[in-house]
Amino acid sequence: MNFKAKLIKAANTNKSWLCVGLDPDLDKLPSPVTKSLSGTEEFLKAIIDSTKNLVCAYKPNSAFYEQFGAEGITLLKGIINYIPDDIPVILDAKRGDIGNTSKMYAAAAFDYLRADAITVNPYMGHDCVKPFLDYQDKGIFVLCLTSNPSSSEFQKQYLKNQTMLYEQVARTALTWNKNDNLCLVVGATKPEELGELRQLVGGDIPILIPGVGAQGGDLELSLRNGANSKGELAIINVSRSVLYTGKDNDYVDKARAECLRLVSTMRSVLNLA
Repeated sequence: MNFKAKLIKAANTNKSWLCVGLDPDLDKLPSPVTKSLSGTEEFLKAIIDSTKNLVCAYKPNSAFYEQFGAEGITLLKGIINYIPDDIPVILDAKRGDIGNTSKMYAAAAFDYLRADAITVNPYMGHDCVKPFLDYQDKGIFVLCLTSNPSSSEFQKQYLKNQTMLYEQVARTALTWNKNDNLCLVVGATKPEELGELRQLVGGDIPILIPGVGAQGGDLELSLRNGANSKGELAIINVSRSVLYTGKDNDYVDKARAECLRLVSTMRSVLNLA
């Protein structure tokens, strides 16, 4: 089963387009959790166990694991393996380099870590993204318009044809979609542009939408502007406001409660029966 089919199946089964980011930060772990790699592993597995019937995907950010060196990579691989097989894993690594280097990054993500999808940076053009796209059953999320405050320094600058750079990224990325596995990243903090980009790329492209929660993006606007006409393929990523909403022994229950709150809104807005 390819990434998009697996994603839609998980979303339909759980009646949810929620993606939980698995980004362990020792400084933010609840007080009962030991601030160590073993404690982090137990914490992440508890979060997965309590939310796995409420999500369409999980998204571990590799930086939060790489900081621990080889043991962190082992932890990342273990967490990906722990996630149920019917829920896709989006590796947030934002890779992108010359073709031969990207080929190695792709092998690490897909052959070693066994992720179902990855985020990539398109700044260097098609040859830096193609090695990822060549994995036909994997999802390749191209950074288009991100949720961070300074994204406009480059992404919202006009080109000579009076098209903004992020629009050109979307248009060009569509020409790379020979294997129907191209996806986009568009931040929830840019709801109007999100709607325009959904119209531009059509209804078959999954869009990963970070920025709801700690970054202040609006969930309902993101769903209405990011989903296709079937109410699909708007993947709402939430990390900190789920992982760290509980500070004490109730952290698992509070994480689940926050997911339920988000999913309840999704079901209402998207009419997910």
